[in-house]
Amino acid sequence: MKEDMKDICLTIFRAGLAAVDPREAVKRSLRLKGDDLWVGKRSYRLKDFKRIVVVGAGKGSAPMAQAVEEVLGEWLEGGLVIVKYGYTAPLDKVKLIEAGHPIPDEAGLQGARKLLETVKELGEDDLVFCLISGGGSALLPAPVAGVSLTEKQKTTKILLESGATIHEINAIRKHLSRIKGGWLAKAAAPATVVSLVLSDVIGDDLDVIASGPTVGDGSTFADCISVIEKYELDSQMPSAVKKHLRKGVEGSADETPKPDDPIFRKGFNLIVGSNIQCLEAAARKAEELGYKTLILSSYIEGETREVAKVHGAILKEIIRAGRPLAPPACILSGGETTVTIRGKGKGGRNQEFVLACGMEIAGWEGAAVFSAGTDGTDGPTDAAGAFADWRVAERAREIGLDPGAALRENDSYTFFERLGDLIITGPTNTNVMDVRILIAV
Repeated sequence: MKEDMKDICLTIFRAGLAAVDPREAVKRSLRLKGDDLWVGKRSYRLKDFKRIVVVGAGKGSAPMAQAVEEVLGEWLEGGLVIVKYGYTAPLDKVKLIEAGHPIPDEAGLQGARKLLETVKELGEDDLVFCLISGGGSALLPAPVAGVSLTEKQKTTKILLESGATIHEINAIRKHLSRIKGGWLAKAAAPATVVSLVLSDVIGDDLDVIASGPTVGDGSTFADCISVIEKYELDSQMPSAVKKHLRKGVEGSADETPKPDDPIFRKGFNLIVGSNIQCLEAAARKAEELGYKTLILSSYIEGETREVAKVHGAILKEIIRAGRPLAPPACILSGGETTVTIRGKGKGGRNQEFVLACGMEIAGWEGAAVFSAGTDGTDGPTDAAGAFADWRVAERAREIGLDPGAALRENDSYTFFERLGDLIITGPTNTNVMDVRILIAV
C-alpha cells in the first residue's frame, strides 16, 4: 500500500510538472503570422525592428530560449541566458551560461555583466525578449558599487536562513543590485522590452519574480531596513550592505525605478506559467486515478512546521469524518513556506514539511503526504522533496531514527534518505514553487 501511494503521488506530481514545461509554456504564448508576432493578446510587427535579441535568467530560461528560437527563427539575432548548473537545453543562437544558485557565484557575476552589456547596446528600434523564471535573483548578481560578491553571498545566505519571506528577501536583493528591481529595463531603454515570465512566487507578483528586473519596484530602502530589524539581522549583515541601505534611506543612493517611471512604457510582461496551472493539471490527473480532489490554495506560505500541522489536521478530518472530502481523497496545495534554521542538519522546506506532517498523521491508517519543489531541488540538497505515510514514525523507530530529533535538528534529508523516501527528480528545468499532495484512502 505504501509504495503504491508513493507512486500515485509521483504520477500526480509529474502531471503538474508537464503543464508548466517552460518550452511549451512559451510556445503557447507566442504566435507568428508572417511578420506579425502575437505575444498573448499583443502584437508586434517584427520588420519594424532592426535587432531582436533574447536575454534571461532562471532555472527555466534555457528551454524558454529554445522556444523563442523555434518560433522566431531567422528573425532572432541571438542573446544570452543564465541558468543554474545543470539546467540546460540545446540552443542555436542564444548563448548559455551556467552559474550558482541559491548562493550567487563568480560565473553569475560575469554572466550578469555580459547580460547588461548586451542590453546596453540596444537602441530605440530594437526588441529584446527577457525570459524570467525562478532562481533569477541568485543568477543575476550585479552588486552596487561598494558591495562585493562575497558580501552579497553572505547577505543571501543570512536571509535564506532567517525565515524571511521571498518578498522580504527580494526587497533587499533589489536594493543591492544594478540589474534587479527594474534596473535591467532601465539599462535596455529605449528598446522595446517583452518579458515572458514563469512565476515562482505567491500571487505571481511581477516585481518579486527573479526580483523584477524589468518591472517597477514597489519596495524601498526603508523596507529593507525594516526586514533586517524584524529578523534581528543587524549584527550578522556585512557592514558594506548596511552602509548602502542607510545611504538609500538618507537619499544619497539611487532608489530602484518605480512603476510610474517612463522607462516602463515600452515594456510588456506576460506570465506564461504558474503554480495554479501546475496544481490544476495535478488535480485532473488525481481525478483520472479515481480520487475526489480539491485544490486547497496556491497561496500557502508561512513557517513550514505550522503549515504542516494544518495539512495534517485536514488529513485526519478526511479519515475521521469524510470532510471536506470522503476517501479516496486527494488534497493539493501550492505556494512556498519558510524554514527558520535552528539545528545543524540537512534538508529543505519540502522535506521538513513532510517530516512534520508525517508526525501529525502517524497512526492514522490510510493517510499519506508528499511535497516537492517543482524545480527538482529542495534547499541545499539533491532531493526535490519527500514522501511519508501513517507508518513513518513506526518505520523510523525500527531502524533507530527519532523523528522528533530529526525535526529539531532540521535534519529531514538524513531521515528520509535512511527510510528511502526522498523524492529525487534531478533538474526539471522549471520552477513554479512547491506542490503538496495529501492522500487518504
